[in-house]
Amino acid sequence: MAIDISIISPGASLADARLHRIVNALIRDGLTVEIFAPGNSVDAPHGAVVKAVHQGKGFRWRIHRAFYSPWRAHGRVLYCLAPEAQLFTWKAALLKRRIYGADLYEDYLTLLRDRKWAKRLFGIPGFIGSLIANSGTFFASRAAFTTVADVQVPPFQAKARILLRNLPDSAHLTQSGKLSKKPRAIYIGDVRESRGLHTMLQSAVLAPEWCFDIVGPISDNDAAWIHLWSIANEDAAKRVTFHGRLSPENSWKLAKGAWVGLSLLEPTPAFVAAIPSKLYEYISVGLATITTPLPRSADLIKRSKSGAIVDGPESVAKMLRTWAADPTKIEKLRSNGLTWSQKNLDSAGEYGVMLARIRALLHSKG
Repeated sequence: MAIDISIISPGASLADARLHRIVNALIRDGLTVEIFAPGNSVDAPHGAVVKAVHQGKGFRWRIHRAFYSPWRAHGRVLYCLAPEAQLFTWKAALLKRRIYGADLYEDYLTLLRDRKWAKRLFGIPGFIGSLIANSGTFFASRAAFTTVADVQVPPFQAKARILLRNLPDSAHLTQSGKLSKKPRAIYIGDVRESRGLHTMLQSAVLAPEWCFDIVGPISDNDAAWIHLWSIANEDAAKRVTFHGRLSPENSWKLAKGAWVGLSLLEPTPAFVAAIPSKLYEYISVGLATITTPLPRSADLIKRSKSGAIVDGPESVAKMLRTWAADPTKIEKLRSNGLTWSQKNLDSAGEYGVMLARIRALLHSKG
């Protein structure tokens, strides 16, 4: 089978939601796709060819995959989804006479300021990280097409810069539907302190009526803290379920019956400028949403009238207890969110721009 698109993703796993959105759009458009990414093949997007890569964890193995994956790729388009692999993908595409495409889903330089590891060992990891981020941005700007996950994500000058936000993909979403008898909140994303882990668990202690489903990989820095919290808060720990990393499809199955989606990001430099994709998804599946008062997140909740803006575990717990006492308030927010999402979230339109660019490039190459 001839391959149209090779996805190079040495860091993000086969269960990564953005990878799924992109691959689903490509396959729906009739393009053939192969993927070079770590993870369990059962979590991969349906219809794509998954190529075996070394499953080693850590920076060394990410670079290893970034180096060799582009050279093994068969696609007419080499589409790179990682900053550390942009240089290698650009070079492979040049020498193999393939089309080079790039995707940047974070403002990586700003994100480094959120990471504790970047400040260790006299800042050497952070220096290396900044070199990789700058290199990734530089080569991405020279790609035949460059997709970015949000308006604030560089490069701002490129041959064809395409805004490709993480808007909901109905292919892997499950509607919340009828509320469960016992109030239940969910969180889907990376599980770490800066993304609201501590606030979520402290809220669980203060809102004993509620159960919590937390989906996503747990940061190594926070795993020990979770263990100690569970010992100190046995009653609350019984109401909190950590599911680990799941495919997008299996993650969103947990939305069925849930009442609330949580987005409790801390005001770090990267998060202040961004809007988390989970907000779009919570609203689209009919969940009321609780968010911290980051500017763009708060603006979205105000415009959609789909949730509450709170700050701190006491405020989160107070809102949860209020909604548990009067579920009609939840129902109104859910209805508002669904109506707003249907009118304002045009996922097909943004992916259509990307697909048109790829089709034109493939046609020009014969």
